[in-house]
Amino acid sequence: MKVVVIDGQGGRMGQMIVERIKGSELVCRITAIGTNSIATAAMVKAGADEAATGENSVVVAVRDADIIIGPIGIIAADSLIGEITGKMAVAVGRSKAKKLLIPVNSCNNIVIGTKDLSMTNLIAGAVEVLQDLLNNQHEAG
Repeated sequence: MKVVVIDGQGGRMGQMIVERIKGSELVCRITAIGTNSIATAAMVKAGADEAATGENSVVVAVRDADIIIGPIGIIAADSLIGEITGKMAVAVGRSKAKKLLIPVNSCNNIVIGTKDLSMTNLIAGAVEVLQDLLNNQHEAG
């Protein structure tokens, strides 16, 4: 299973996601894509299996991803204070991968109906869903 984690700015969310996945010992390959080198470095430090930076890296990585995880802004052009380009948002949106989007209510994206949870709780929930998806994949295949 190829899991692509996308993050920008300081990469703290992506770092927490990678750490949590690695700590859960899930059987998957984590490709970390940062919108900038600082975000990429944070995810590499957390233990990502491979990593790259920038717009083209997002476009290429999501083509064959099974699961994409990141802030909800990765599907909206100009999010993350302008770090998500239109090309990135379209590539993520068109990817056939399951998308586990963390509902961060910032950058003018407010998700109605979500609880105001801490980043730690949001990431825990995303990793639980990832675990269910991976378990269902193993049972089916």
